[in-house]
Amino acid sequence: MPSTTTLSYEIITHRSAGRRPSRLARAAVLLSALLALGVAEAVAAPAAPASTVARNAVEHALDQVGKPYRYGGGGPDSFDCSGLVKWAYGKAGRSLPRTTYDQYRQGTPVSRANAARGDLVFFYSGPSHVGIHLGDGRMVHAPSSGKTVQVVRLAGHYADNIAGIRRVG
Repeated sequence: MPSTTTLSYEIITHRSAGRRPSRLARAAVLLSALLALGVAEAVAAPAAPASTVARNAVEHALDQVGKPYRYGGGGPDSFDCSGLVKWAYGKAGRSLPRTTYDQYRQGTPVSRANAARGDLVFFYSGPSHVGIHLGDGRMVHAPSSGKTVQVVRLAGHYADNIAGIRRVG
């Protein structure tokens, strides 16, 4: 019986009895190689259901839709992006730091494919903006001066500028 390395080499190079390997065999070798390289996102598990804290934080954030953005605003009358996140999670029972930069260091990283309701979505370098993932390709956030807390699609500009997603709930 050949070793796994030899078997993989034979499958990849088509030397296994002169036949082209099956799609399943090629997929198995590719998957093994990706796992060996530590590419976890290539075979990421399905998104976990949101925790009670995350679900409650989402509801608290959604209740703020329409309230004005104010730089440094931490609620309940006005918010900036990180202030909304800190306030909503605080009302749900989870304390988070005040700034986007410090919030980005909390929880665990999550791939885009596995983002769940309540995960924090970070944007730009630094990162310098944050919103709360709602599922179905949407988020709630406090965007910028002159605007209000709103729900937006995670598409176009937002999708192109995601710096990372963290699960904190």
